[in-house]
Amino acid sequence: MCGIVGYIGSKEIKHELIEGLRELEYRGYDSAGIAVMQHGNIQAFKAVGKLNNLEEKTRNFETSGPGIGIGHTRWATHGKPTELNAHPHMGQYSYVVHNGIIENYREIKSMLEGEGVHFLSQTDTEVIVHLFEKEAADAEDAEALFKAFKHTIEQLDGAYAVLLITQKAPETIFFARKGSPMIIGRNSEGEIYFASSDAPLIGKAEEVAYMEDGVIGYATPDAIHAEPDHLEFVPLSGDKLSAQKGGFRFFMEKEIYEQYQVMSDTMIGRVLDEDVAFEELSNDFLEGIERIKICACGTSYHAALTSSYLFERQARMPVNVEIASEFRYKEPLLNPDTLFIVISQSGETADTLEALRMAKEAGLKTLAICNVDNSSIVRMADTSILTRAGIEKGVASTKAFATQTMVLWMLSLFFAKRRGSVDAKTVATETSFMHQVPRVLKEALDVHEKCKRLSKRYLHGHGFFFIGRDIFYPLALEGALKLKEISYLHAEGYPAGEMKHGPIALADAELFTVALMPKTILYDKTKSNVEELSARDSTILSISPEMFELADDFILTHPHAHPMLEFFEMMVVEQLLAMEIAIRLGNDVDMPRNLAKSVTVE
Repeated sequence: MCGIVGYIGSKEIKHELIEGLRELEYRGYDSAGIAVMQHGNIQAFKAVGKLNNLEEKTRNFETSGPGIGIGHTRWATHGKPTELNAHPHMGQYSYVVHNGIIENYREIKSMLEGEGVHFLSQTDTEVIVHLFEKEAADAEDAEALFKAFKHTIEQLDGAYAVLLITQKAPETIFFARKGSPMIIGRNSEGEIYFASSDAPLIGKAEEVAYMEDGVIGYATPDAIHAEPDHLEFVPLSGDKLSAQKGGFRFFMEKEIYEQYQVMSDTMIGRVLDEDVAFEELSNDFLEGIERIKICACGTSYHAALTSSYLFERQARMPVNVEIASEFRYKEPLLNPDTLFIVISQSGETADTLEALRMAKEAGLKTLAICNVDNSSIVRMADTSILTRAGIEKGVASTKAFATQTMVLWMLSLFFAKRRGSVDAKTVATETSFMHQVPRVLKEALDVHEKCKRLSKRYLHGHGFFFIGRDIFYPLALEGALKLKEISYLHAEGYPAGEMKHGPIALADAELFTVALMPKTILYDKTKSNVEELSARDSTILSISPEMFELADDFILTHPHAHPMLEFFEMMVVEQLLAMEIAIRLGNDVDMPRNLAKSVTVE
């Protein structure tokens, strides 16, 4: 969820860059930096934490007259949040900022180190500036420098939005885009702006061009050159809130669509070619640990419940999942051989924080899974793993749940490997499926229009059953919660096999059943449970890769070879369906009534 800004013009460059970065704060970040070039000289400043720290560092730095500059807010992926890892990254005479992931950075870094290049950071980004300077070693004019920049970009695998400045071309910003957003703006005063979203450009640029994948070029005060096609400029809206939403109707919708991107951030440096790794965990982390207790609230509890199947199945460790608000008062038995895991998007959830405090007082080893660095839960836990989901503005959690579940899946495999309960072949197979998750999340969005059309049929009735088996039971709980939170319709999640133990008494034509029917786990048993509901006139909406003949409605998902891939696709379907029903009912899905984003009191 990093942010990029760039500027060419005659205004106070430092001010333009920092003001632009401030408009990107909503995306989330842990460090920030700028690089300014005037009169052929580059000065750079970086700071960990909030932009106020960067402003303090640059308080005595003033710019005047024409020049260029680039800036960046970073959310740590490769390497911890430190000044050395913050952008811009420097070579001998060039600086670069970058959003995205360079998948082959290790190979490039190894090659450059073999040629004597010294690296300062742990990031994937730094390879870009050193590779450029290698390619530009003999370049003296703008044409040769652009050729060197193109050769650099051609060697990168992955996703990127890149801005680069070099003392060899003191009035030029080089840019490239693939898989990560980049916008270029201009105005009648001859100023040129770059940003990773509209928000920093509003009130600055009069018209903007939204770069397509594969666009590469350079800008000077006199012209903008782009290949392979010319840039198509359009007038820029003046609504900053709308710009932050990126053209989506609600933040929740935007965050659903961001899930495939942030999932890559969650996995980077952790899911390797045929292995999983957590730099946050020491080699002896599991020493003396025989069981796991996980404590969370709401959506985070559903992620925890999902993981209990994975930990027991892969790591062969007994797992107990607790609702934090109940755990506090049950006088729990806490054994020293238990790893106590807490999960919270904000890191400030009062009940979860108190449960963590109880575990620490009992002497248990503690681990926090959280989205907010330096939050109370992160500070209190012995060790923490950040989910890297970026800021989530919608009250109903979407990408936080997705990234929490992904971290727990990775963690279960990491534990399994350490405990010797799986072999290297199994680890390699599991990681190959993990690598497919971002693609699955993106492809799942194809059903959005179907969800929008179906939503008009689910606005009445006396309630919803969301049913599933195995890991799809916690997903049923999460689907029901999403619908309740934003539509205010009654919904309950159940294990499909529990229908005949009481709930089926509610079945009639006015009861809607949303059936999660994966092909990889217990399909025939789930099908039998749904048939029983259909026989009692419940209206059935099946979500499955296979057509169910008794379904009144269906949403077809893609066939997958692993349950977790089906899980993540069905998760997106549930989110989209709940959102479209709520929108059709006229609700504000970003700010549902009676709810707060972070529950910091009992």
